[in-house]
Amino acid sequence: MNINIRRAVKEDCTRLLELIRELAEYEKAPQEVTVTMEHFVESGFGKQPVWWALVAEVNGRVEGFAMYYIRYSTWKGQRMYLEDLIVTEKMRGQGLGKMLFDQLIVEAKEKQFNGIVWQVLEWNEPAINFYKKYKAHFDPEWINCSIPV
Repeated sequence: MNINIRRAVKEDCTRLLELIRELAEYEKAPQEVTVTMEHFVESGFGKQPVWWALVAEVNGRVEGFAMYYIRYSTWKGQRMYLEDLIVTEKMRGQGLGKMLFDQLIVEAKEKQFNGIVWQVLEWNEPAINFYKKYKAHFDPEWINCSIPV
């Protein structure tokens, strides 16, 4: 198996959206993926990108990715916000998630971010167990909020 961790390029966007839809199915919320391809591409590769990603390529095919953006904390400064870490179901358990997460840590250090933050669904035991290997802090105090605009 030939594995390559690299930065996402514009040409990866179709595959990234396929994986996002796979994740939404896994999280029992396929109807929640409403982003258009045009908006997705512009947001990552337009004049003012707001997200960046690393991809895990296996034998030339993207089988996972980690997408992040910069979050600013008034207490901590710039932090990496991990929006999604996705590995296809058939490739889970092969170490791709670890390779992606380890490279995110390298990137966060290189960019002098003050940490990495993310969310995980409370029922997603495989993901929780994965993050526990990194000695992640799970914060029960905060409640997620959002509004549509």
